[in-house]
Parts: sequence; C-alpha cells; structure tokens
Amino acid sequence: MLELDRATKRFGPLVALDACSFTARPGRLTGFLGPNGAGKTTAVKILLGLTRASRGGGTVLGAPLGDRRARSRIGYLPELFRYQPWLRAREVLELHARLIAAGGPAGRGRLDATAIGASLAEVGLADRADDAVGGFSKGMQQRLGLAVALLGSPELIVLDEPTSALDPVGRLDVRGIIARARSRGATVFLNSHLLSEVERVCDRVAIIDHGRVLVSGRLDDLLGEDAVRIRVTELPAAGLAALGRFGQVDEADGWLSISPIDPAAIPDVVAAIVGAGGRIHEVDAGRTTLEDRFLRLAGGRADLGAPGEPGDAAAGGPVA
Repeated sequence: MLELDRATKRFGPLVALDACSFTARPGRLTGFLGPNGAGKTTAVKILLGLTRASRGGGTVLGAPLGDRRARSRIGYLPELFRYQPWLRAREVLELHARLIAAGGPAGRGRLDATAIGASLAEVGLADRADDAVGGFSKGMQQRLGLAVALLGSPELIVLDEPTSALDPVGRLDVRGIIARARSRGATVFLNSHLLSEVERVCDRVAIIDHGRVLVSGRLDDLLGEDAVRIRVTELPAAGLAALGRFGQVDEADGWLSISPIDPAAIPDVVAAIVGAGGRIHEVDAGRTTLEDRFLRLAGGRADLGAPGEPGDAAAGGPVA
C-alpha cells in the first residue's frame, strides 16, 4: 500500500531522513513511531507528495509518490491543521468532498450529504454539524480533522498524531474509530510518538530515530520476549550493575526494566535488589513494552513526549 525505498531528506545541513525504508501491507494497521524530531512527519509528507525526497523514492497505492489520482484515494489527518473559523463543520466536509471529487475517476467519486453525515457521526460530531468551527475545542477540532480523513471510506488512511489533542476518553474513542476503519478493509498508517497508543491498536510497527528505521515487523514478534519492570529506590550503583546477570537492564523514571528474562528468575531479581539495599515499591512482570524496546534500540533516549500519552522482525528491516 505504501513504500519508502532508501528515502533521504536534507534541509540544508540537517538530515531529517537518512536512507529510510519501510512498507505497509494492505489491510493492516501499521504504527510508525519514534520521539519528537525523529523524522516521522517528514516521511509522511514524502509519502503523500507534499515534499520531495533529496534521494530515494517509493510508491503509494502502486503509483509514484505525489501521483494525484492516488492521493484522491487517501484519507489524511495532518499533525498540524487549521480550518477557517467561520465555516461550519458540515461545510468543512463539503469542501473536502469537492476536492476529493476533483481527483478524477480513480478517486472516491462524488460524496453526497449522506457520506458527510456518516463521517461526522463516526467521530461524534453529528449534533455539531451546523456549528462554526471557531467555537470548537482543540479536541473537537481533532475529531473534525479525523472526519475529513475518513470521508468517503478511503483505501489508505494516514494519521499523523491523531490523539495528540485528546483526553483519555477521546483517545479511547479514536482507537475504536481506527479499529472500525480497519475492519472495513482500509489500510491504516498511524504516525505517533505515544508508544502506549500504538501498542494498543497496531499489529505491525516501524520504529524510527534520527531519520533511520531501527526495527520493523509484527508487534508480537518485536515484543514477544518476557520482561519485568520494577519500581526501585535507594539501589546503589553496584547493586544496579549486578542485575546485568539476569538480562538487559534499562532504567527510566524510577523503573528498572530487565529483558529478556526467565520468569522463574524474577524472585531472584527481587532478592538481589533487597540484598543490595534497594527498596522495591512495585513489580510488573509481562512481555517487553514498546517503550522498553525503543529505549534499548535508541541507546536510552527517553524523549518520547508526554504519556497519553510467521515473524519477520529484524533490526533495520524494511518490512512493516
């Protein structure tokens, strides 16, 4: 459905993307994730033809990047957008319906009032259809942008930080909306720095940092190993170093993460921490989280933004 092939993008001396390669498969919900400034939005803009790669290329819906007819088959929610405040919600969708129709016969065709009403209802704005956009909250603006992206049941839906302005209830609603779109057969490409959100909804992921794809594949393959997270205080450096015999140790925000680990060894880890003088406040055993996986790949970088905020996984692999 979409592919980047060794795409590089430079802005003067800044390398925003560095030989970035990945694909998203039909009917899948693929997460494209990494910290702020990793190059995610640049990659999305290249895929949609909104900017050009300095080197490399790719395809979307079987067409070259930037193809007008292919773009008319894509629903897109940008990270930053603003609608004219004097327009009513229904008028915003009517405008985009005319733009979609202008894409030609390969697009989603002419969209009538029924399609516009269905899109507003899908995001919970049916009762605000005739209200001016200028009176909408930030969260309602985000929902309206999502309604535009879903208009006319596009084959490919590209969402750039779709839950960034929403409260927990709003994020839950968006997860349901995304799941329903996928169940209708749409391919969804979700760009986000909120790793917990991606982990909840995506079945495949690609992790990017400093403009390069670090790892990609099925979520179950990437997170399949057993792990333990322990909230610890007062643990001496020597005691922390000694835990390395149990597995890879990562430390962030007062939590220690150890993976992979034999679940039978977790009591021994607890005993080692207590024996070294540490105090244990909480133990959470399970599989590795996306955040743990990212921190290990990125060498401990933790600037992921506020919290919400047959396997083929291979480090550096292009398949998502």
